[in-house]
Amino acid sequence: MSRPDRPQPAPLALTIAIVTETYPPEINGVANTMYQLVSGLQQRGHRLTLIRPRQQGESWPREAHPAATPAPVLVLVPGLPIPGYRGLRFGLPVYWQLRRRWRRARPDAVYIATQGPLGHAALHTARMARLPVLTGFHTQFDQYTRYYGVGLLKRFIVDGLRRFHNRGDATLVPTAALEQQLERDGFENLEIFSRGVDTRRFSPAHRSADLRRAWGCGDDTLVVLYVGRIAAEKNIALAVMAYQVIAAACPHSRAVFVGDGPELPRLRREHPEFVFTGARVGADLATHYASADLFLFPSLTETFGNVVTEAMASGLPVVAFDYAAAREHLRHGQTGYTVPRGDAAGFIATATAAAVARPGLARIGAAARQQAESLSWERVIRGVEQRLLEVIQRHSDPDRHHETMAATTE
Repeated sequence: MSRPDRPQPAPLALTIAIVTETYPPEINGVANTMYQLVSGLQQRGHRLTLIRPRQQGESWPREAHPAATPAPVLVLVPGLPIPGYRGLRFGLPVYWQLRRRWRRARPDAVYIATQGPLGHAALHTARMARLPVLTGFHTQFDQYTRYYGVGLLKRFIVDGLRRFHNRGDATLVPTAALEQQLERDGFENLEIFSRGVDTRRFSPAHRSADLRRAWGCGDDTLVVLYVGRIAAEKNIALAVMAYQVIAAACPHSRAVFVGDGPELPRLRREHPEFVFTGARVGADLATHYASADLFLFPSLTETFGNVVTEAMASGLPVVAFDYAAAREHLRHGQTGYTVPRGDAAGFIATATAAAVARPGLARIGAAARQQAESLSWERVIRGVEQRLLEVIQRHSDPDRHHETMAATTE
C-alpha cells in the first residue's frame, strides 16, 4: 500500500486571498475542495486569507483567527440564502470592504472559487488593484438548465461564465475533457486543477456490521449506495429506476441514499422501502461508504464528482457515466463500470449486471481502492501552487501586465 505524501514547505511563502461562497461545514463538492485547497496551501507554509459569507447561525466576528489550530485569517461577509439550496448562502458584493482590505494588506495573488455576487466583486476589485487572479471552474451551472425547465438560458449562462473566467489570468478546471469542452466554448488560459482523495478517511477498514444491521441488512444483503445531493440536477430518478431493476434481479438487496435536497421528502413518501440517512460527514460518511457493496452515480452535471473517488477509496465498485472523475479514474470492468454519457438504459443494464455478478464486486472494489491510493491531495496542491507562481510571474513582466489589463477593460 502506498503511503500518502507528506506535505513539504514551499520554496517561497506566498500571501494568498481565497474567495469562496461555500465552505465546510456546508456539504457539497466545492466546499470540500476549498477545504482541501486551504489546508493544503497552509501546510506548505503559505499565508492565507479566507473570504466567505457568514454561515447560518455562525457567531464568529467579521474577521477572526480560529485558535484550535493554526489557520488562515478568516474574513466573513454578509450573505443571503440560495433559493432551493437549504443551508447555503451567497455572499453580497462587498466591493468597498475588499478594496480597503487589499489596499491595506496586498496579497500576492487571489483565487476565486465561485461566480456569485461575492466572486464578481472580488474579481472586479482584484483587476482594478492589478492583482494576479486565478478563478476556479467548479460547477457546471449551464448543465442544470435541462432539469429546471429553463433550457433556453443555457447559452446565456455559458456566455456569462466565459466573460467572468476570461477576466482572470487563468482558470483552473478539474479534468482534461472539461478543459477541451470549455476551450470550444471560448474559455481562455485554462489549466488543470485535479482532485485528490483522503485514503485514510475513506477506507474499506471502516465497514460496519452494526450500521448494516441498522439498515435492516445482513451479510448476504447487497447494499446499493448513492451519496450526493437529492435533487433533480443529480439525475436522481435514474438511480431510483436502476435500483428497482436491481431489486427485481436480486431480492436480497437494499437501497441506501445519503444526502439532503429538495427531492428528499417526495422520495421518502414514494419509496418507504429505501433507506434515507440524510446528510453525513466525516468519519460517519466514511462508514456509510465502506458499509455498502455497490455505488451508483447517475449525475450528468458534474465538473468532477468527488463522491466517485471517495467511493473508490472505500473499496466500492462505481457505476457512472463516462465523463469527469469516472473518465479520469475508472477502467470499465477493472476498477469500476462506465457507461456512455446520457445512455440511461445502458446505465441500468450495467448496474444490474454488476449486482447480479456479486462475487466479482469485491475484486473490482479492491482494484478501485488501489487506484485511489495514487490520488494524493499533496500532488494536487503542488500543482495549484505552481499555477499561482506562474500568474504572479506574468504580472511581474510589465509588457504582459499591460496586455492583461487592456484585455480586462475591453
